[in-house]
Amino acid sequence: MRLLFDQNISFRIVSHLPQSFAECKQVRHIGLQDKADMEIWQYARENDFTVVTFDADFYDITLVKGIPPKIIWLRTGNLTTKEIAELLILKYSLIKNFIKDDEQMCLELE
Repeated sequence: MRLLFDQNISFRIVSHLPQSFAECKQVRHIGLQDKADMEIWQYARENDFTVVTFDADFYDITLVKGIPPKIIWLRTGNLTTKEIAELLILKYSLIKNFIKDDEQMCLELE
């Protein structure tokens, strides 16, 4: 599972995730910190990542440009990095099925 965490999620998120999330990156890890959403979206598209974000802009881009990449939109309000990791772990099967589904473009987690 290849998740790319937007800059509004701490780069420390990766260290809170188990081996089943081993291919996850945060934008800081790949030199995209402080880059425009479109650049991050394009990188995710070209490198087979699903974007995880609190930001509605990624959803808006995907509405116009289509998939890939898919978007996991965290609609939870403020959470700590540990709480985000716990949510993702709890929703692992849902996320995995979402990524495999060719029809869905956005998964909203609350």
